Amino acid sequence: MNLTLRSKLLFLAATFAGLCHADLNSNTAGAERAKALIDDMEALYRGDISEALITMQGVTPQYQRSMEMESMNQGRDNAFIRILSPKKDRGIATLKLDQEMWNYFPKINKVIKVPPSMMMGSWMGSDFTNDDLVKQTTLTEEYDLALVETVDHYTITLTPQGQTVTVWGKIDYVIDKTHLVPISQQFYDDNNVMVRQLKFTDLRDYSGRLLPSRLEMIPLNKPGHKTLVIYESLDFEPVDVSDSDFTLRNLQSRF
Repeated sequence: MNLTLRSKLLFLAATFAGLCHADLNSNTAGAERAKALIDDMEALYRGDISEALITMQGVTPQYQRSMEMESMNQGRDNAFIRILSPKKDRGIATLKLDQEMWNYFPKINKVIKVPPSMMMGSWMGSDFTNDDLVKQTTLTEEYDLALVETVDHYTITLTPQGQTVTVWGKIDYVIDKTHLVPISQQFYDDNNVMVRQLKFTDLRDYSGRLLPSRLEMIPLNKPGHKTLVIYESLDFEPVDVSDSDFTLRNLQSRF
């Protein structure tokens, strides 16, 4: 092999290696950016500690129903939700401690533990799942992430890892770049058919944070159905939330 040909081959090999290295670095940086964005979005309504008053409205072709509830969170590990009205549901409560979850039904004075297999089941007959409400699934740990960036939006596609317990084939998570808040989530089945959509609208200021106050879950396979979650108030420095709120004893307390 003459020197000129050898030099050309070495140059091409070095160029190819450099491109591969640059592409690898780009993919790694994109994955890290996607992870940071999703973690930030999932923590928006929780903070280190938070307390909220929420209205949930269920809409079907046959009827509409509304519930008021209080919600408390300690980071990503602990969550507590209690229904305040209507009267027939008052006192029903949900507690999540780390990876465990329970529901309490005061009319029968019974606590029922929710197994992992039921986390994707409906919460109180709504279009939200148990997992939606208490965020047991950690998206950045149980999904592979791919980031696409445009002028106005980040779109992150989440594909479940092999061990992840989920009914979703993938999730598209769209984020507003200006305010760094979620715009929508699209949920797909294993056949890549979108089966439900979650929309985030109506920005409001909560304790100095600008957040969507209205979440609308639409199941696309159930025409005329949707569930609205409206944050009436959201406090990130509550003075009356403590460790004792996140206990089985408090879960069963009557008020």
